[in-house]
Amino acid sequence: VQLQASGGGLVQVGGSRRLSCTASIQPFNYAAMGWFRQAPGKEREFVTAISRDGRKLIYAAPVKGRFTISRDNAKNTVYLEMNSLKPEDTAVYFCAGRIGAHSIATYSTPDEYSYWGQGTQVTVSS
Repeated sequence: VQLQASGGGLVQVGGSRRLSCTASIQPFNYAAMGWFRQAPGKEREFVTAISRDGRKLIYAAPVKGRFTISRDNAKNTVYLEMNSLKPEDTAVYFCAGRIGAHSIATYSTPDEYSYWGQGTQVTVSS
């Protein structure tokens, strides 16, 4: 299984960025997906997750209202739309996946995920 994250880069404060993660998990519509991030010197932290049917979404408090997770099962891809970016959003962003236990299951800890992408750097400059 491979997860390929892309879309990172340098963005100004207040700007937007969309990350993509294409996964070879099969069948993809059974995969619950999530995004995590890790800033230098800090532990990996949960950002957001989506259930395998896309009906349930959960967000970490620091990003709620600014970030949106979505998925396109036909393209085996999950997206992270990031708006109103702040310097504290600077981190390497990782996508993660696993087979969901049921249609609306979501997972918010790294240990719950079986598969990880390589990470993509997002740098927010002030």
